[in-house]
Amino acid sequence: MIRVLIADDQEMVRAGFRMILETQDDIEVVADVPDGITAVQRARELRPDVCLLDIRMPGMDGLEVTKTLAGPGVADPLKVVVVTTFDLDEYVNAALSNGANGFLLKDAGPALLLEAVRAADRGDALVSPQITVRLLRHFASAVPTPAAADSPAEPLTGRERDVVKAAARGLTNTEIGTELYLSLSTVKTHLAAVQAKIGARNRVEVAAWAWRTGLMNG
Repeated sequence: MIRVLIADDQEMVRAGFRMILETQDDIEVVADVPDGITAVQRARELRPDVCLLDIRMPGMDGLEVTKTLAGPGVADPLKVVVVTTFDLDEYVNAALSNGANGFLLKDAGPALLLEAVRAADRGDALVSPQITVRLLRHFASAVPTPAAADSPAEPLTGRERDVVKAAARGLTNTEIGTELYLSLSTVKTHLAAVQAKIGARNRVEVAAWAWRTGLMNG
């Protein structure tokens, strides 16, 4: 069972998200809260598998909540999906730097909401290729992700480069394995190795690094 916390200052949004999520046998909404401060309190108390956070909330915005629950230096980070709209471009890179696992457009629809939650729970940290790649392309050259070094401590192998490029295109681990004829465990091993080499905390930072360094142009 995937335990989810919803934080949004709009009651209708929270109710809508809860209704969609609770139609699924494998998802349980453990709390829905209207502000960032309560979100942090309840998240620390309940330890949900995924926190679904709006950006603009009273008390503490979603970016600060993300940093508090999942950011650099957090000993036992939670998985966070930030809910945003594409016209809030300036916030997305901040969310990524603060430890967000994924992004969701508010008008994305029920299928993508469910996909985002399940992806975060699996550690895939991606929503959909068109959303993820669009955002990463936009921010890769704008504001570097501080946790990832442009020059890896150790050169990537050819297979690691293939896996990174596929991840940066928005593919999930399963889709990468199918495309490159690799087992799921091998894909995860390659991604973990790359994260260690470039100093990234998650696969979203790996994807951002691939766009920023020009790997996707090669």
